[in-house]
Amino acid sequence: MSGKQEELQTAWADSFPLLGFLKESLAIAEVELKKLIRDPTELFTRAVQPVLWIVIFGQVFSRVRGIPTGTIGYLAFMTPGILAQSVLFSAIFYGIAVIWERDLGIIHKLLVSPARRGSLVFGKAISSGFRGFVQVVVIYFLAIAMGIGLRWQPYAILGVLFSVALGSAIFSTFSLIVACIVKTRERFMGIGQLLTMPLFFASNAIYPLTLMPVWLRWFARLNPLTYLVDSLRGLMITGGHSVHGFGVDFGVMLFVFIIFLLIADRLYPTLVQ
Repeated sequence: MSGKQEELQTAWADSFPLLGFLKESLAIAEVELKKLIRDPTELFTRAVQPVLWIVIFGQVFSRVRGIPTGTIGYLAFMTPGILAQSVLFSAIFYGIAVIWERDLGIIHKLLVSPARRGSLVFGKAISSGFRGFVQVVVIYFLAIAMGIGLRWQPYAILGVLFSVALGSAIFSTFSLIVACIVKTRERFMGIGQLLTMPLFFASNAIYPLTLMPVWLRWFARLNPLTYLVDSLRGLMITGGHSVHGFGVDFGVMLFVFIIFLLIADRLYPTLVQ
């Protein structure tokens, strides 16, 4: 009976390629999540960083009156930025795990399987989004402890989760692209550390774009982290709003993710060369 069910599922997937693509992607995401459950150490270590930023950095800069944050306090202003930073720092080093898989021969086995190359990449992006949800829980508990006003409407919480999942998918896919190009852990670590700080500081995570010089402001508008922070600030914080509008925020992030997904789809097989 199980054999017939598998044949029916295969025939169904062949008839509807999108469903087959999603099934393969979810299978890859399930494998990644099982690895995370077996060794959640990374999640706990990543949770420490936002605590330090908000409790120490935020407390100091909240006393600086020269940062225009509108009608909300500085701690509330930077909280979505720290959540976006946690997503960035967690996802940007995702590619090093892919290099480990290449060294262990796992990538070779995946590439000879009948699974679509795009589903292999998309599945890893989905699992990265679930990692980002852990950061959401940490930041929300921290914000409550600090007395920061949060939006608790269901649409706002769902919007935050979608934003985090999409942001994680963007930067994990970008990380995979870098891994396909450099192919070694040593080079990847150097490039990963080189990329994180410019992406973070050339965004609106801890100060508004109006404080930046004109040339840096243009770079920030090309930075997908800027739109992630903007959507989170409008959805997450009481009194916060999206400067660019949610349509622009999600539109830009979806566009960037699709471009990265197409590039990663082409480069993924080169990882074993």
